Amino acid sequence: MHDEFLCHVTGYGVCGGRRIGVPLGTYRAPTLTLALWWLRDRASWMAERLDPGPDTSHVPASVLVPVPQSVPDVPGILRGWCADLVQQELAADELAAGRLVRIAASDDTTEYELLAESVDALRMQRTVPALYLPVA
Repeated sequence: MHDEFLCHVTGYGVCGGRRIGVPLGTYRAPTLTLALWWLRDRASWMAERLDPGPDTSHVPASVLVPVPQSVPDVPGILRGWCADLVQQELAADELAAGRLVRIAASDDTTEYELLAESVDALRMQRTVPALYLPVA
């Protein structure tokens, strides 16, 4: 029944005292497998940009420095979710059941959110029985 999924990636921060969301990508996945692939791909994409390896050619030498242990490791959280087969199965089960899946990680300034939901479930929510009005 749930065979099409809407996926979003958003970054949230505070600007002028207000929480602002910046869309980082959207994908309408035709299958559950592609929805999960896209979420993993985007999580890896964000992790690589937040924490590139020291061998990365587009990063000048000596720019990358270690951060204190007290700093939340958003790239590590995202990479860990991608590699966790149990979490992948849980996300697949939730999506297949028509429930929203949200993966989020945040540091001191930004929250990174990946969402996926069944297009069918969204349609069903919109068709909640309404007051019937006579047609003229």
